[in-house]
Amino acid sequence: MLEWIVDSNTWLVLGTLTILEIILGIDNIIFLSLVVSKLPKIQQEKARCLGLAMAMLIRLALLSSITWVIRLTHPLFSIMVYSISARDLILLFGGFFLIWKASTEIYNIIKGLQEQQNNQVHGFRSAMIKIILLDIIFSLDSVITAVGLSDHLFIMMVAVIAAVVVMMYVAMPLGELVNNHLSIKVLTLAFLILVGFTLMLECFKIYIPKGYIYFAMFFSMAVEILNLMCRKTAGISQENNMK
Repeated sequence: MLEWIVDSNTWLVLGTLTILEIILGIDNIIFLSLVVSKLPKIQQEKARCLGLAMAMLIRLALLSSITWVIRLTHPLFSIMVYSISARDLILLFGGFFLIWKASTEIYNIIKGLQEQQNNQVHGFRSAMIKIILLDIIFSLDSVITAVGLSDHLFIMMVAVIAAVVVMMYVAMPLGELVNNHLSIKVLTLAFLILVGFTLMLECFKIYIPKGYIYFAMFFSMAVEILNLMCRKTAGISQENNMK
């Protein structure tokens, strides 16, 4: 029963699954940081931990109900040449919600409503509901990917748990980076809009490799971080010259 422990292929699958779960969790972390930033400082860490814990529990629950998850991919009805399943409807709703939420945030930033919005106290329960809804949507892709790579439930669960542990360490510094720099925040919001569009396209069987999206996002983020470092260095030089 424990033969998998000494099987090198099992460890390779486990490592691959863990990395994929972390990559697929990037969307989750960004949305989590966005929602958590609306809460009072004293509640942010609690919401962040609860949100990621719920993401892990939802993924584990879906993995335990693999038969039900597979049924979600069965067509319910057709629109022209497109067969629509329950999973497609969930992705369509999730994509629309992401686009609406991110677009609203960008609009508020452009109109100068961000500071006013940040001063409002947003309900903890409301934030958790939003996080859980998006956890379910993001978990579907994660679980279906895991099922496609392994037929061992225990290995899939270990990969999910390991990925969430890594995400818990990454969530706080990423959240602080996004909240402290407006340009980074706009980039992440644009990224969420892009993710929303890809989710909606998947509903109609139009698949865009997520590797392209993640690469574009990381490249843009790296360039913006370099810009921030250059501006900081230029500011220090200017202060020294004034002295």
